[in-house]
Amino acid sequence: MENSIKPKSFWKRPEGKTGMLFMGLLGAGGLYGLYKVLPFLITIVENTLYLGILLAVLGALIYIVLDPKMRNLIFYMYKSFMRWLTGIFIQIDPIGILKSYIDDLKDNLKKMNKQIAVLKGQMKRLQQIMYDNKKSINNNLKLASAAKEKDKKGIMILKSRKAGRLKESNMKLDELYKKMEILYRVLVKMYENSEILLEDIEDQVMVKEQERKAVRAGHSAMKSAMNIIAGNNDKKEMFDRALEAIADDVSMKIGEMERFMEMSTSFMDSIDLQNGIFEEEGLELLEKWENEGVSLILGNQKDLLVHDQHSVDLDAPIVKQKHQNNQYSDLFNFED
Repeated sequence: MENSIKPKSFWKRPEGKTGMLFMGLLGAGGLYGLYKVLPFLITIVENTLYLGILLAVLGALIYIVLDPKMRNLIFYMYKSFMRWLTGIFIQIDPIGILKSYIDDLKDNLKKMNKQIAVLKGQMKRLQQIMYDNKKSINNNLKLASAAKEKDKKGIMILKSRKAGRLKESNMKLDELYKKMEILYRVLVKMYENSEILLEDIEDQVMVKEQERKAVRAGHSAMKSAMNIIAGNNDKKEMFDRALEAIADDVSMKIGEMERFMEMSTSFMDSIDLQNGIFEEEGLELLEKWENEGVSLILGNQKDLLVHDQHSVDLDAPIVKQKHQNNQYSDLFNFED
């Protein structure tokens, strides 16, 4: 399957934002400097020798601007400097970022596993409530029938109404249970997919950390610059961009995972099984999520999970999924 993850451009990365700020300050400083040296430039233009030197400098600048290789080299040096400058203040090393995401994922998986257990307990409790209600409905209907035979109209009406209220309650609870089934299926699948994600990241970090060291050792700054001048792609930069693309993708998936857990917690907190009531707000949160776009973690499995009509087996264990290919391998195809 083709990997749709694309590395960010320089300007969308943290060092790119630093670069834009730096370029803005440089531009403002340049305009101010031009204003200050303008009288001096006018004096130079009046002198033929100085004018020749000035034109030569201007020609060199025009050559740098127009020549693609020189322009790429200057931009490469600029990007490298901005990356170094940004790295002083924030963590931009993709391997370091991925390692922190591994810790986040492990913590989230523990929380999600606990959340699944809590939800399972709520669902079993709800099953018991509906079962008890059904028994009570049947019992009240029998009592109403017996009262009718004995011409005890008051008791018959009382028991019939009680059975009707319980039946109506069970209909609402059944609707709630179906929503809880969706939540349970999604949580379990998200847990399974996140386990795979964690394994993929750990594999990539373990392998690519060593490869990155080798790439860095074999690619000095001078060699990188020569590659840029020659019009070749710099392998070190491409390697880092691929790792950054993984970090960005994982960041979004962890964000989705945490948002869904917050939503599911709010949903479960809105349910009062003790009194057999629940708030509509909880259902609305889940329905809002159902109608949102494609899930990064679930992919096209989201619609299947939401519209699955089969009953959930609460006693079935969560099975760790097996997968063959690392989902991020295609990002490093430039190595071939």
